[in-house]
Amino acid sequence: MNSRRDFRSHRAALFDGIEEGGIRGSAYSSREIHEHENDQAVDNLHERVSILKRLTGDIHDEVENHNRMLDRMGNDMDTSRGFLSGTVDKFKMVFETKSSRRMATMVASFVAAFLLLYYLTR
Repeated sequence: MNSRRDFRSHRAALFDGIEEGGIRGSAYSSREIHEHENDQAVDNLHERVSILKRLTGDIHDEVENHNRMLDRMGNDMDTSRGFLSGTVDKFKMVFETKSSRRMATMVASFVAAFLLLYYLTR
């Protein structure tokens, strides 16, 4: 019986590191490898998130600059609309009176004559 016990203890000493499906040491190193790969994946993900954060910040700044530019352009358009409406009102006043109508006809005639002479001399 003692020899049987010795056989079991020798066998246990020999196959102590073996588990079902492989050696305990290789499973541990495989786990370490997976943890290392996971750490690398987390680092890569962190880098990508940082890049996306900078990119969204740049997009935000660009959108704000464009909004300011559009606001200025809208204000300029409102100002020019005011000038144009004032000019149109003055033309209406000029064409409503008879003496102004004669003056406008004379100015139009001079402009037409000037353009005719310009194209003939060219």
